[in-house]
Amino acid sequence: MTNAILLALAPIFFVLLLGYGAGRYQIVDNHKVDSLNALVMNFALPASLFAATASASRSEMVAQAPLFALFGIVMLAIFFVWYLGSKLILKEAPANASLQALTLAFPNLAGVGLPIMSAVVGPSGGIPLAIALASGSILVSPLSLIIVEMSLNPGSAGAETPAVRILRSIWHALTKPVVLAPALGILISLAGLKTDAVLDACLLLIGHAAPGVALFLTGLILSSQAFRLDWRIVRATVVADIVRPLLAAAIVFSLPIPHETARVVVLLAAIPSGFFGILFAVNYRQDSGAAGSMVTASTVFSIVTMAIVIALLFPS
Repeated sequence: MTNAILLALAPIFFVLLLGYGAGRYQIVDNHKVDSLNALVMNFALPASLFAATASASRSEMVAQAPLFALFGIVMLAIFFVWYLGSKLILKEAPANASLQALTLAFPNLAGVGLPIMSAVVGPSGGIPLAIALASGSILVSPLSLIIVEMSLNPGSAGAETPAVRILRSIWHALTKPVVLAPALGILISLAGLKTDAVLDACLLLIGHAAPGVALFLTGLILSSQAFRLDWRIVRATVVADIVRPLLAAAIVFSLPIPHETARVVVLLAAIPSGFFGILFAVNYRQDSGAAGSMVTASTVFSIVTMAIVIALLFPS
């Protein structure tokens, strides 16, 4: 069991530390990550997710519907609790509260999720991962972007109406390659169509780069953030690494769904905080340091929490 956990987690944190060291010692410029981010989010990850979903049979895809819904419920619950708590109790600005909530609610499925699912679940883990990523991209990311857009760009004479800004924010979120690729793959699978073997081979060649580059990019981004430890970061780490998987477990194991689906939902929920909040914070010139510290603390502490989840749910 110890060997299995090491095989699952050691490569992930090795590449994370590799990216962190490369940025820390300025081997790679950690303040100019747009190109690597574009490689992961616009090419490698979409190719991998499309290949995983489009190659699934219709029955396999239909079986993933509970995962989409349940994982979405878990993420939305975490998002709203943190957002409302930060805004109403801590008096955080709506934009920053929204981006922090996104960081905690939407795990690092691109960086940590892909390799952990491959190591623990096997080749079939790509399908539930793609469904979970689609769920977060469709439900949580647009919600966060809408709040940011509305709070930073209040309506004024001659400007866009709130309804137009909301629709534009939704359109921007839903037309990203990382959202479109798995959605298109899901539609192809549900239609009973088959992709060409040559196309699959082409997509997988670039798709295989996604896990390693995404992890390296995560480490690179973390190296550019000045880490600060306070009670807000501690609470955020507890919410992301303990509350989120426990909430997922409480929901899925109380429902009549397949045990395998329940295990996968909890494993996905145990993945540390994602870096979408950091990237959006940089783009909107918001406080990216808080989100960066949350991701750093969550990622380090997840060494313990993910090991526990793997040991309890995937003992063989």
